[in-house]
Amino acid sequence: MDPFTQGVVGAVAAQQKAKNQNTLIPAIFGFFAGMAADLDVLIRSSSDPILALEFHRQFTHSLIFIPIGGLICALFFYYVFAKKLNISFWQIYLFSSLGYLTHAFIDSCTSYGTQLFWPFSDYRVSFDIISIIDPLFTIPLFILVILAIIKKAKIFSRLAILWIFVYLMFGYIQHERAIKIGQQLALDRGHKFNAIEAKPSFANLLVWKIIYSTDKFFYVDAVRVGFGEKIFTGSKIEKLNIEKSFPWLDKNSQQYKDIERFKWFSDGYVAVSNKFANRIIDIRYSMAPNEIRGLWGIEIHKQANNKEHVIYVFNRSVDNNRFDTLWKMLVK
Repeated sequence: MDPFTQGVVGAVAAQQKAKNQNTLIPAIFGFFAGMAADLDVLIRSSSDPILALEFHRQFTHSLIFIPIGGLICALFFYYVFAKKLNISFWQIYLFSSLGYLTHAFIDSCTSYGTQLFWPFSDYRVSFDIISIIDPLFTIPLFILVILAIIKKAKIFSRLAILWIFVYLMFGYIQHERAIKIGQQLALDRGHKFNAIEAKPSFANLLVWKIIYSTDKFFYVDAVRVGFGEKIFTGSKIEKLNIEKSFPWLDKNSQQYKDIERFKWFSDGYVAVSNKFANRIIDIRYSMAPNEIRGLWGIEIHKQANNKEHVIYVFNRSVDNNRFDTLWKMLVK
């Protein structure tokens, strides 16, 4: 999720072990430790754009790394703050570890994919039950953290734990409802689908992006679950077929290998862009949930030599029409 939410959830966890109702110090350490796992974004290469995708949410987010991540944070905090705050290393380590462990958990609840079981498996866990940014989740948590500090009452941080549980359970229920609607939609169209996924749209749990696949195509639609169930018809796109779309591409080339790496990162949800013939997009994400317009992708070029990498592209064109479209889906 976004860094601020990660920090707030980390603060909530650390506050559970506060002593003498003083929740400020645990919240500070938990907040920064809760964000620390995303320092993996610093692992990147100027020549290999896929490297950053492979390492983000990898070892720093794995379950086995939690005590190590907590230790690294604690060592830093101890030498910077211990003398000023008169606090022991083991207290800092406890608060830091509690904050750090929440990061991978909350990330795995989103759709991006988190390698919880690295190095034993590179499987990317994604429960698809909350958007990467969701103010309705974050703002109440932040208020409860602040109240716990001001009022010096742990009851507020315990209510924050309850809110996390309730909100994520609601996300799970909504996800299952969206899946069932998507399955029925595919059956009504006479499609025999191989796989189906439902992903929450931006900053809410009411409108969901539905993606199901047949042997040849991906079908993308949006559904509103609750408050007047409704389907918003989308479109379809042919699955990536490298040999068909890029018959000239050498299988031993770096670009071919990069495509395979991008397919792994995108969990196989890749297709050639309808707008750019040399661009392969991750169809899982778009601003309007019923459209096929990847937020990111890679470009390959025929003139590149066998050692050149693909080019990573990010679709930065966010127009108000798409926010208007999402709002209409929510309220109409």
